[in-house]
Amino acid sequence: MQDPTVRAFRGHAARTGQAVEIPLPFDPADVWGPRNRYHVTGTVNGARFRGPLVSRGRGWVIQRGPKSPGAALLADGDAVMVEIWPEGPQIGELAADLVEALDGRPNAKAAFEGLAQFYRKGWLRWIDATKRRPEVRRERIAEMLRLLETGHKERP
Repeated sequence: MQDPTVRAFRGHAARTGQAVEIPLPFDPADVWGPRNRYHVTGTVNGARFRGPLVSRGRGWVIQRGPKSPGAALLADGDAVMVEIWPEGPQIGELAADLVEALDGRPNAKAAFEGLAQFYRKGWLRWIDATKRRPEVRRERIAEMLRLLETGHKERP
């Protein structure tokens, strides 16, 4: 069975100076839920990439710089085959107590969903280090929610 979070499509590269943009034929909010940022990983013509999607007035694009694998070889209008999926642990993959806590705090949830994989995993390692101390785990979850709501990407 194919992963429902993976989107595969044929697109066209558009040169914008030294960078290459590939417009998405879908709205990521419809597929992965509304977020402030979408950190993704995937392939463009078989070359792996990861990074944030870029919002343009007309929709979302994958933007690859001149040093991105394979991007320098793409000319304006070239057909590309893309596979893309959200990176990092997603809300549905988290422990039940974390999901419940994030569901109860929409601003913290939106902030968590907008984090890059590095920051998500940092929070999860810190919380998971308390598996044998449930009271400390609850405190750390509460601290994470508070800090995410105040704009912190990682714990101080």
